[in-house]
Amino acid sequence: MKGERVIGHPWVVAAGNLLLLMILYTLSRLFFYWTSGDLFPNVSGAHLREMLAGGLRFDLTAILYLSSLYLVLMLLPLPWHWRTNSVYQTIAKWCFLIPNILGLLVNAADMVYMRFTDRRTTMTFFTEFQHDDNLLRIFFTGMLQYWYVTLFALLIVVLLILCTRTCAKAEPIVRQPLLYYASNTLLLLASAYFIVIGIRGGFGAYTRPITMSNALQYTNRPEETMLVLNTPFSLMRSSEGQTYVDPGYYDRETLEQVMSPCHAGEERTAESMDSLNVVVLILESFSKEYIGSYNRSLDGGTYTGYTPFLDSLIRHSISYRLSFASGRKSIDAMPSVLSSLPMLIAPYVVTAYSTNAVSSLADCLAPKGYTTAFFHGAPNGSMGFQAYARSAGFTHYYGKDEYEAYCRTTGRDVKADYDGTWAIWDEEFLQYMLAELNEMHQPFLASVFTASSHHPFRIPARYEGLFPAGTQPIHPCIGYTDYALRRFFDYAKEQPWYRNTLFVLTADHTNQLTHAEYRNAKGLYEVPVIFFQEGMTHAHIDTTTVFSQTDIMPSVLGYLGYGEDYFAFGENGLTAAKTHPYAVCYNAPLYQLFTDSLILQFDGEQVTALYNYRTDPTLQQPLPVELAPDDALTYLKAYIQQYITRMRENRLTNNQ
Repeated sequence: MKGERVIGHPWVVAAGNLLLLMILYTLSRLFFYWTSGDLFPNVSGAHLREMLAGGLRFDLTAILYLSSLYLVLMLLPLPWHWRTNSVYQTIAKWCFLIPNILGLLVNAADMVYMRFTDRRTTMTFFTEFQHDDNLLRIFFTGMLQYWYVTLFALLIVVLLILCTRTCAKAEPIVRQPLLYYASNTLLLLASAYFIVIGIRGGFGAYTRPITMSNALQYTNRPEETMLVLNTPFSLMRSSEGQTYVDPGYYDRETLEQVMSPCHAGEERTAESMDSLNVVVLILESFSKEYIGSYNRSLDGGTYTGYTPFLDSLIRHSISYRLSFASGRKSIDAMPSVLSSLPMLIAPYVVTAYSTNAVSSLADCLAPKGYTTAFFHGAPNGSMGFQAYARSAGFTHYYGKDEYEAYCRTTGRDVKADYDGTWAIWDEEFLQYMLAELNEMHQPFLASVFTASSHHPFRIPARYEGLFPAGTQPIHPCIGYTDYALRRFFDYAKEQPWYRNTLFVLTADHTNQLTHAEYRNAKGLYEVPVIFFQEGMTHAHIDTTTVFSQTDIMPSVLGYLGYGEDYFAFGENGLTAAKTHPYAVCYNAPLYQLFTDSLILQFDGEQVTALYNYRTDPTLQQPLPVELAPDDALTYLKAYIQQYITRMRENRLTNNQ
């Protein structure tokens, strides 16, 4: 019958299979929302429908990319008996199934990973973890821990396989050869036209292919782009390269006047650089939410947090209530903290510009006679930390390899000290760091990146049940690392170099968040910044200075009285008032700037949102974007342009 021939036509069958995929991606989006609703608070039914509808646009692009070979096989105007041949149809079917099964599985796996990154995975993932040989172990651990996601992924793959159709073997609708080839060629051309529209997100000379930033038009908050986008789309778009294009906001002379990362040295006499050591501790995933000292107002004033030692240290330190990370991944933190080099657009160490010459604390202090060392308990090469430490001027690197050598000489069982996934447990590794510091020539600059407060969120068996369970899997790990820090400082106090040492504590990024005040575009970047020296005067929590990770390096140099010029995107906020009282971070695909009361979001062309976080801590009441302060926006544009142009031109040191 003619109706059967129409239903079985390759064009109709292909369209039906594409529609099936659209349904499966929508089901995946609903499943993600259902299992991760805590990431999307206060989403109305109407707004959810808006995001689901917007997501179809990105799903169609990804599906058309993944199905391109299949569509060619199905739509070529070949002889009918070729197109409906069982072997040909089987080949076409698997050209459809294999890439789309992979796409659905990657999309499902990202439901887990996004809980820790708050964004869709991009191609930078593969360069971030290229030196880690434990990814399969982590992957299978995640499959078991998040078994419901694994079951859902298997279910949608089975549905795809069972519901995918092939062509009927009925006679063609048009039998006359000339008319058959002409009509099917026209159908191919018409299909190609609409496929191009689907892939580009529109058609015409002035239509750019859609990118991840287009998802913002369907969201109220940048974090909601996780729900609108799909992972295959994000991987494809990011594989096209992160291009740093000079936005051309200002000419070179004006740019340097508005904002320059070249700073003049600050002479001081209170401390002597010849005797003052520096120890920088970068704590894995220590959101400010976990620290009671910053959050007395939470839970009706009863909140105590999970860090009793840090709370006690803060009482004798200078720290900041308004302190922010510049990125959302561990790989973003090391350049930000130690080189005052922010994360904008993509992590610096995975860009094509990662071989640029960079400045750092080590680069500045080594010529002054400082011994410089970096510590990280993961296998050497993990996360690219060793490579960056070397490029930034650190002379010594202590990783898992060095720890194993230490265990061989001391008779320790390295297997007992290894967490089995990432690195040496924090308690043991911090004690090892102290042993190495005791042997170092002073003055020294030493930095350590802790690891135990990381997924899969385990602590040594001997401490099970000792630390508060809290409401998130990470909370006992925070308690454990806080205890490891207590032991670190207890032992350090006994060393002769302790009183002559400035300790700086911060976090790489935030992680699992509970309170509404933190689960937004501001809270996602709130990390502690703590400066401590025994006997430090004027210890307090600064509630007005806006402090960024990138301000740490210039602040340390200011505290030391470093009298030479240096390069930094941040400013000294410890011993001087900042000239530009802002903090900048990148909340893909938006740039964010914090003032002492406002958060301004900018897409590179215009301000997209403005909030007063003091009167609206959960960011539910946007202000008119016209109220964005001109000086803040001017600074942000100059900051972006300086970063991009200097990155492109390899001018990331003071003499360039």
